[in-house]
Amino acid sequence: MHYERFAPSPTGKLHLGHAFSSLLVYNSTKKNNGKFLLRIEDLDFQRCRREFEESIFEDLNWLGIKWDKKPIRQSQRFNLYTDVIKILWKKGVAYKCECTRKDISKAFQNFDKNQSLSPDIYPGTCRTKSINHDNFSVRLDIRKAIELIDKKDLFFFNKSEINTPFEKINISPETLIRDFGDVVIARKDIKTSYHIAVVVDDSAQKISQVTRGYDLFKSTFFHVLLQKLLNFKTPKYLHHKILYDDDGKKLSKRIGSTSLETFRNSGARKEDLVKLLNLSQNVWS
Repeated sequence: MHYERFAPSPTGKLHLGHAFSSLLVYNSTKKNNGKFLLRIEDLDFQRCRREFEESIFEDLNWLGIKWDKKPIRQSQRFNLYTDVIKILWKKGVAYKCECTRKDISKAFQNFDKNQSLSPDIYPGTCRTKSINHDNFSVRLDIRKAIELIDKKDLFFFNKSEINTPFEKINISPETLIRDFGDVVIARKDIKTSYHIAVVVDDSAQKISQVTRGYDLFKSTFFHVLLQKLLNFKTPKYLHHKILYDDDGKKLSKRIGSTSLETFRNSGARKEDLVKLLNLSQNVWS
């Protein structure tokens, strides 16, 4: 069976970009005689609101999108994420980190200017440090993780347009080290992370194809690494184009992009939106 998912976060109202993505997923699911699954990614306790979640349901219903199983909520699945992080501890690829952003910035100031890591990559300050308090995050030791995986298994199949074939994307260890470093897999506040949650849930829901924005293309490299570490099946991926507003800014809840609620309350029809989004065009950017 072919499974796909739409996984919004209830941190604001859905906008046109969400409509674009959800309709792509829904249409792809129907084309493949599959199941459309809805996942509520509500790990951000400070910004997530129940009214935003209800608005998601209303918007999807207006778009004519029906989900085939009861939606799952990440906030109800922390035990699963904790169990997976324990597995990574047992594999010897996790360690505690007490660094703040200020600590990391200061550490880079003391680094040689010719060091190979970019300023966005954690320099490994706590990798060998003993931490005996509870105010810590957990990081994945990227080098140790790579050592546990057969390098020929580091790949995934991706496409950027609906009607084109999938292309094999190979992931080099050097790229993972350079572009990711030791990523946080459990934050100090919630004891998990987006990366862990999405990989666990994609596996649990038996997702066949992940359709999401091209801005998450690089994150897929790290997700594949986690999948291989945990012996999870790697789904296929479609990374679609990103929608921008008239000022050239990516549509975002944070900048108040026009919501679907506003669009439908204006008297517009679903057909008007589909025409506006031009879903028949290529979906890569």
